[in-house]
Amino acid sequence: MNINVNAVGFKTDVKLDEFIDKKVSKLESVYERIQGAEVTLRLDAKEKDTNKVAEIRLQVPGENIFAKKQCNTFEEAIDNCVEAIRKQTVKRKEKISNK
Repeated sequence: MNINVNAVGFKTDVKLDEFIDKKVSKLESVYERIQGAEVTLRLDAKEKDTNKVAEIRLQVPGENIFAKKQCNTFEEAIDNCVEAIRKQTVKRKEKISNK
């Protein structure tokens, strides 16, 4: 799976890039029809503590799957996004198999 990471206004370090690749790649074991993933990271200046925002958009046949989370760290936000997307993909697989 091709994973594109976009950091708005800053450059990500290697550890964060590897963390994102590892977490997002695990989604392929849940839903095999994933064509790619777009990860966007940004800082929300309005919030003081939970100002790290992560968005993940999976490109799949039909409608894309999307999650957005805001947390204290990018790692926590990515974890929460991946979990939300995992739940969405499970629901989508169930819906497809019931047709």
